[in-house]
Amino acid sequence: MNNISRQMSDICLGIVCPMANESKTVEAFVENVLGYCRGFKSVVLFVILDKASTDNTYGRLLHLQNLYPEINVISAPENKNVVDAYLRGYKEAMDAHCDWILEIDAGFSHQPSDIPQFFEKMEEGYDCVFGSRFCKNGKVEHSPFTRYLISYGGTQLVNFLLKTKLSDMTSGFELFSNKALERVLKEGVHSKGHFFQTEIRVNARNMNIVEVPIHYKSASPGITISVLLDAFKNLLRLTRRRWNGSLPNSREKEIESQKCIDYYIHS
Repeated sequence: MNNISRQMSDICLGIVCPMANESKTVEAFVENVLGYCRGFKSVVLFVILDKASTDNTYGRLLHLQNLYPEINVISAPENKNVVDAYLRGYKEAMDAHCDWILEIDAGFSHQPSDIPQFFEKMEEGYDCVFGSRFCKNGKVEHSPFTRYLISYGGTQLVNFLLKTKLSDMTSGFELFSNKALERVLKEGVHSKGHFFQTEIRVNARNMNIVEVPIHYKSASPGITISVLLDAFKNLLRLTRRRWNGSLPNSREKEIESQKCIDYYIHS
């Protein structure tokens, strides 16, 4: 579905995708993702499942694994939260010596059709490519307005307190070089909730990074009080690090990002 250059044909690509209760869409999603990742030297889709998945997603993935050698189904019942699932996926991809590591959410909340632009930017020499719902041509659809406000407002608050510059500090659609992801994780991930995605982007603040617009659909309906408390606690921790000078400074040059133009379609 996408044109792969000679440079990319020498790249080993790892795709990290935790899943839970996706039995209705898993076949179509996997086929779409792999369809946009053809032509690399190798591709491994690391799918992480744990106790949060209670339907037949695991069984369907085992069937798909027989059809697609790129799929590596990882059972991780020891996971305590969603962050554990992502960290396990990162570890698997890094241990497999993947050159580039793509993170994408299942269930078509992230659109596989957005994947090629990540590769195009990475080929230009960036360390990390971050998906943005809030830059020009980014879009949020079929998602509760409260989720939009939390994501957009959270981005503005983080940028104000930590002097970061991305137009979307809370998304989880992103591509890293192996070395960049190693550096990001070495900085530390303390959140046990979705704020860990913000931590990752903060940890990459002094790297060569860029944003690309993504179309985000159908977010989960609610953010719990515990998730919000976790976010505020870790934002305060990072703010204190900035005040005492232990937080790496942003790169001197402006992060390449298009003018922020917000799109919200609620249906």
